Amino acid sequence: MSQNTPGLFVRLIRGIWNTLNFTRRLIFNAVFVIVLFLLFAAFFRSAPIIGAHTALVLDPEGLIVEQYSTDAGERALGSLSGDSPHEVQLRDLLSVIEAAAVDNRIDRIVLIPDQFSAGISTLRELGQALDRFRNHGKDVVVFSEGMGQGQYYLAAHADEILLDPDGAVLLEGFSSYRSYYRDALDKLGVDVHLIKVGEYKSAAEPFILNHASDASKEADLFWMGGIWSEFLDEIAAMRKLDAGEISDDISHLDTLVPQFRGDLAKLALDRGLVDQLATREEARELLKKKGRPDEDGESFRQVGWQRYLGMQLRDDLPDLRPQVGVVVAQGDIVQGERAQGSVGATTTVQLLRRAREDDRIKSVVLRVDSPGGDAYASEMIRREIELIQGAGKPVVVSMGDVAASGGYWISMNANEIWAQPTTITGSIGIYGMFVTIPDTLEKFGVHTDGVATTPIAGAFDIRRPFNPKVETIITSVIEKGYRDFIGKVAQARGKTPEQIDAIAQGRVWSGSQAKERGLVDKLGGLQEAIASAAARADVAADYHVRYVERELSAWERFALTLSNSEAAVSLGRWSGLSALPRHLLGNAELERTLALLRNLGGNRYGVVAHCFCTLQ
Repeated sequence: MSQNTPGLFVRLIRGIWNTLNFTRRLIFNAVFVIVLFLLFAAFFRSAPIIGAHTALVLDPEGLIVEQYSTDAGERALGSLSGDSPHEVQLRDLLSVIEAAAVDNRIDRIVLIPDQFSAGISTLRELGQALDRFRNHGKDVVVFSEGMGQGQYYLAAHADEILLDPDGAVLLEGFSSYRSYYRDALDKLGVDVHLIKVGEYKSAAEPFILNHASDASKEADLFWMGGIWSEFLDEIAAMRKLDAGEISDDISHLDTLVPQFRGDLAKLALDRGLVDQLATREEARELLKKKGRPDEDGESFRQVGWQRYLGMQLRDDLPDLRPQVGVVVAQGDIVQGERAQGSVGATTTVQLLRRAREDDRIKSVVLRVDSPGGDAYASEMIRREIELIQGAGKPVVVSMGDVAASGGYWISMNANEIWAQPTTITGSIGIYGMFVTIPDTLEKFGVHTDGVATTPIAGAFDIRRPFNPKVETIITSVIEKGYRDFIGKVAQARGKTPEQIDAIAQGRVWSGSQAKERGLVDKLGGLQEAIASAAARADVAADYHVRYVERELSAWERFALTLSNSEAAVSLGRWSGLSALPRHLLGNAELERTLALLRNLGGNRYGVVAHCFCTLQ
């Protein structure tokens, strides 16, 4: 054997390395070929041809939001892998409805409302868009296998509602129940020190009480009652029913349901909530007669809303008209930079500043869907609103489902505030909370002792009992925060601090109730707010709406283009719709509370303008 011949061990290592290297190149090349194929499909395959008498199928799945909580790259990869995110942007749904309204090829919308969740005001926005669609002489048909009251609230805007014979329409009313932890915290030895200003500011009550306070129940029942009345009146008007009779039926379901031998579908038909009971197959045949059969004759001629949206995006060329910039503030308000899904003060201020400095943007709409959060972070955003106005650009606020507490703080200085009648707003109040655990540690035999150079040094150590001096300091800070809050509201709304204090105190209002009290200027949705902003900037005759958001990277733009292509998107057929779980969201009250406390960041005193005001 030659002395230069490698030994067995060396040859084995080289063989393994060559095998791994070959496998790596093989996988890389395979992925490259797939991406290349999809790239060619995305850019060179022609758009689907939509024939006359086509139905737009509107079947969103997941939570309808103002803004995605995941970045573009994650959404694109999820779409390509068949694991699409369970979020749908409200603006996308509004866009396809508006485009279909003026598209002569689209005769009707087929709405399948079973698989989404949304706030009442979001549903009202969509309902108004369906009404505008119908005003173009087109009809809306609903097919459902079963609806809760939120889904039915949207379905009621249709010309015809078809319900599966084994389905149901369940209207139950609104509620707001929370868990209370005082006894549990006592058992753990946890002391919660709450300092608040506002008789009705009840966000942190669960940590110091075992039940809701009388003030909290009074205020919650008032605003919920107002929204429930709006809900019933709107359904009654659209379905030509009596609101009082609907309410009475709900109150007596325990006697009504047995009368129909437990058949909730027949009960809904008898009470006029739906027009016809039909299986999916029967509904498909009915829609074939209303429109045209598809190519294979098995279903009606249709286009899915996601594919239709992709066609709109494909045709979206740069627009040189004056712009109305829309900045979205969705989620809890916290300090610093944050991804979409929460309102980072630094991030939001940067977006507002970009709108201020962009000469193409003539006015700004701040779309608010936030229960509030950090008081100082809210003030940072409010100050930027003032700077935009100082630059000569009007600012209009459009309130979504919730714009309360800190959500109202960032809204109050707008030139005009729009809210839906069902928007939850107000909650003008401040609270601070500090937790100590000396008794908890003592249960395990852990004791804390030491020295300090001043009476308040180490006072924020949660291992030690709460220092009365610190309580005095925080109380003063909280009271100043409340005075600042109502003072700024008074100045912005043209009232005295005493007048604002009378309607503040942490009390929550519906949009209609807030308008009656001067906290809101007009009732309406996002489209009305945008039109108002354009008129205030004197560009109402011709303008373009632009969402001011983080710029997408080249990869994200490519990935989204790819995932929106006809080749990459697999939408399935309406005729093959599967039944998914009805209830998409659980009760995340405690998780939301803890997340808010974690996100307070450097706010040492924990001064919060937040409202845990939700509907169930």
